[in-house]
Amino acid sequence: MDTFLPALMLLSGGAFINTRANVPELRPASDAADLAWRLLSRLAFYLWIGLLLWGAYQRPLLTVAFGFGLSLAFNVLLAARGPKAVWPGLSMLLSLLGILLGVWTVLGLEF
Repeated sequence: MDTFLPALMLLSGGAFINTRANVPELRPASDAADLAWRLLSRLAFYLWIGLLLWGAYQRPLLTVAFGFGLSLAFNVLLAARGPKAVWPGLSMLLSLLGILLGVWTVLGLEF
C-alpha cells in the first residue's frame, strides 16, 4: 500500500487545525501542551512541504498534484465542520500519524 497520499492528507490536516484554533477556548490549558502542539504542527507542516518536494522528484507529478489537491480538500472539510473542543487532540493525532507515514514513505518501507 502506498502511504504517500494519506501522509500528505494527515500532515496537512494536523497543521491546518493548529492554525485555525486561535481562540483560547480551543487551545490546551497547559502552556507546555500548547507549546508541544505548536511544535508538532510546525513539524507536520514542514514535513508536508518536504514530502511534496520529495514526491516531485520521486513520484509522477500527477500523483503529487493529486496529493496536494486531496490535502486542500481535507482542510476544506475540516474548516466546514467548524471548530470543536477535540481539535487539539485530533491535530496532534493527525500530525503524529502523518509524520510516521511520511517517514515510512521516504524510507521506502512496505506494509
